[in-house]
Amino acid sequence: MDRGQRRRAAVGQPRRRILRRPRIAVDLGRGIGSRRWLTGLAALVALATLALVAVPDFSPLVAAPPVALQEREADEFRSLGIAPLALGADSGRHMGASLSVTRLKATPDRPRIDVQARFASGDTYERLLARAGVGGAEAAFVSRLIGQRVPAAQVAAGTPVDLTLGRRAAPGMSRPLEQLEFRARFDLALGIERRGGTLALVPRPIRTDATPLRLTGKVGDGLYRSARAAGAPARAVQQYLRALGPNAGVAAGDEYDMVIAWRRAATGEVEEGELLYAGLTRNGRPRHQLLRWGREGRFFEASGVGQQREGMAQPVPGPITSRYGPRRHPILRFTRMHAGNDYRAGHGTPIRAVTDGTVTYAGRHGGHGNFVRLRHAGGLGTGYAHMSRIAVRNGASVKRGQVIGYVGSTGLSTGPHLHFEVYRGGRTVNPSSVRFTTRAQLEGRELANFRARLAELRRVTPGAALQPLPPEPAAAVEAKPLREIDRVDTTQVVG
Repeated sequence: MDRGQRRRAAVGQPRRRILRRPRIAVDLGRGIGSRRWLTGLAALVALATLALVAVPDFSPLVAAPPVALQEREADEFRSLGIAPLALGADSGRHMGASLSVTRLKATPDRPRIDVQARFASGDTYERLLARAGVGGAEAAFVSRLIGQRVPAAQVAAGTPVDLTLGRRAAPGMSRPLEQLEFRARFDLALGIERRGGTLALVPRPIRTDATPLRLTGKVGDGLYRSARAAGAPARAVQQYLRALGPNAGVAAGDEYDMVIAWRRAATGEVEEGELLYAGLTRNGRPRHQLLRWGREGRFFEASGVGQQREGMAQPVPGPITSRYGPRRHPILRFTRMHAGNDYRAGHGTPIRAVTDGTVTYAGRHGGHGNFVRLRHAGGLGTGYAHMSRIAVRNGASVKRGQVIGYVGSTGLSTGPHLHFEVYRGGRTVNPSSVRFTTRAQLEGRELANFRARLAELRRVTPGAALQPLPPEPAAAVEAKPLREIDRVDTTQVVG
């Protein structure tokens, strides 16, 4: 096909666009200034710049100075070489096994292991020892041995017990107990030691000191923050605030004074107890002095026992059994307003006036039985019901703390108690809305003990119990007689 035929065959067919690849390698000696020449020059400059950027620094390399290795470091460095594989890898690092290594038929038993167990709530010695791997017979024996000194129920939950177990007599058997030690009480540690086949109980008494912790200071921005900064435990500060009550009227310039039951051990531990005394001083004068007293551990106003103070005292020392408000009457069997608080107290317990006043009624008063009503300053009044006997007459003046009658069960009453009412403007109000200060009504020897305890706590040096317990003098240790509890018990032998 000649050229003309090829042209005629191509008529009517779409023209194909032939794309040319860009030429990067250009002869820069030809066509200077042309478009192709400029493209080649740009490619040359870009490639040269990229090469310069990728070129490394030509500054000379400085070798690191030699390091003087210590013996241990040199040993670890040597372990990275090949020599330890042949010499047994005495560096302690795990190395790959060589052909010289032969596997053991059985893993050798460790001669002894140390175990720590902890007492769980309601745990027993025998269960704890069994969990630690001690055999049944030996666990039962040790449980009896320790239980004779301190029962397991007296050990606090979470107490750690350190045990050392010896080598098994045969594969599959339990390990024998070699040594045991734990803190049974704050002042006593107990140990078990094996001496020539004999398990012996070794008590180790811990010297303790029970001097209370006394803290004093200014209230400042906040009583809680100030007392905590002085070293008072959070629980003791909370008890202090509850003892004073919400209406204590604490000011920034007041000084707090608290005494806390505190025990220190020669080993450094401390054990905090209850708040024993809560005092508050304003302008150098005691505003509150509350002392914990009695079996129930209640706080009594201690400042000036037998002297009059502002506020109202509790009429009897018993707890409240029924409070102000609607309730189902125990005798009438329907709900009606209970206009006062009922205090539990034994028959014949003295009832005292809560503050100074005048007797406006003394006698029989319907469901109240024998009843006394007093008028006080500020439009307040108080009533005392169900008395077994009345000790005042109508119109008489009474002082705060004066006996006005005795607890009984007259009127609508199911048993001996005091029904106490408070009036404001002639109407009954909730007695709990009026601040009462519980006073210790004591006499004779008990009053003397109360005052002696108060003086004893106030003589405690503030902050002294926060210091570590000083070591016992050597002379005192030598002269100290051996107590029976300190002797080693070797009377029982595990056979």
